[in-house]
This record gives sequence, structure tokens and C-alpha cells, in this order.
Amino acid sequence: MMKLQDELQEIRDNFMQSIPPETADIMTGSMKEIAESGISERVRKTGDRAPGFSLPDVYGTMVSSQEFLSRGPLVISFYRGGW
Repeated sequence: MMKLQDELQEIRDNFMQSIPPETADIMTGSMKEIAESGISERVRKTGDRAPGFSLPDVYGTMVSSQEFLSRGPLVISFYRGGW
């Protein structure tokens, strides 16, 4: 079975080969710049507590993280979308 990191690397490699070289160069440079910025040392880690927040649900009704946490653990997932 392939490790997740290996699978992600394969997906990235395939994607980078499918785009124009100048676009790949820009993306590679941007990824290097982000890695060198040290931002990964400042981001929240698994198990860290996030600040409370409120966001609209799919119906436009505001819901709060505290409301969900009162019912149990809260998992937040970000989806970039295909647009």
C-alpha cells in the first residue's frame, strides 16, 4: 500500500507535468518561498485550540463553533472547490 505522502507527491508530480513549464516554475518558486518563510512553524497543529468563530451555514443561518462543540468534537474541513 502506498503511503499518503507518496501518493500526494505522485499527484503533484503528475500535475506539474501537465501544466506549461513557465507556470510550473512560478508554482515551484512560490512553494519554495512559502517553505522558507517559516510559516509552517507558526500554523496551528493537530490538537491546538482554535478561537471561537461564527459562519453562515448552507442556508445563510449563522452558526457558531461553540454551538457545535457543545454537542461533541468539531472537525473543520476546507474544500477549495473545482471552480
